[in-house]
Amino acid sequence: MKIKDSVVLVTGANRGMGLEFARALLARGARKVYAAARDRSSIRLAGVQPVRLDVTRPEEVAAAASELGDVTFVINNAGISRRDNFLSPSGVEAVRDELEVNFFGPLLVSRAFAPVLARNGGGAILNVLSALSWISLPRSSTYSASKAAAWSLTNGLRVELRAQKTQVVAMHVGFVETDMTAGLDVPKAKADDVVRRVLDAVEAGAEEVLADETALKVKAGLTAERSAYLG
Repeated sequence: MKIKDSVVLVTGANRGMGLEFARALLARGARKVYAAARDRSSIRLAGVQPVRLDVTRPEEVAAAASELGDVTFVINNAGISRRDNFLSPSGVEAVRDELEVNFFGPLLVSRAFAPVLARNGGGAILNVLSALSWISLPRSSTYSASKAAAWSLTNGLRVELRAQKTQVVAMHVGFVETDMTAGLDVPKAKADDVVRRVLDAVEAGAEEVLADETALKVKAGLTAERSAYLG
């Protein structure tokens, strides 16, 4: 997948990683970048085309796919974290909210845009996941469940879309310097470094990107005698 002259849809593009993806795509020569968010007015980056899109609303996703028929690259970036755990009073509500955005959102967008990508030669889908797809931390177990589901979704889409030559990429990363991680006293990667590494890997034909040292260490720890996910 080559970025130059591509037409890209980025969900959750009004802030954080989505905004950084949009900036980088423009800098790399993307012909058009559709920057999607629930509130269209929150998209203020010059050079992109703002799109109103709530990824949890099937009718909005279907309308976007109908209107944006030139898309060749979809970045499923929109995501939320409730910083909750399964046994808290709000745990069930938290995981439902996170699954709606972090799992069903990419599922709906990928289903709607798969035919668009097929008509345009195959293209690519990038799903922004997490090192927490593989492990759980205190006050992250509900989020981890949603990202684990999204990882499984990505693996399934890769198999199902291979025949139409759509490159499906899983991006795993630890904590990144964005508003989502504000207030967390943990090592954080810089968003521009992460995005550069990810887009380089997409252009090289990768199907999985470990976008920082945390993701590399967690993935390596999965095969240890006592696997990383056991805590």
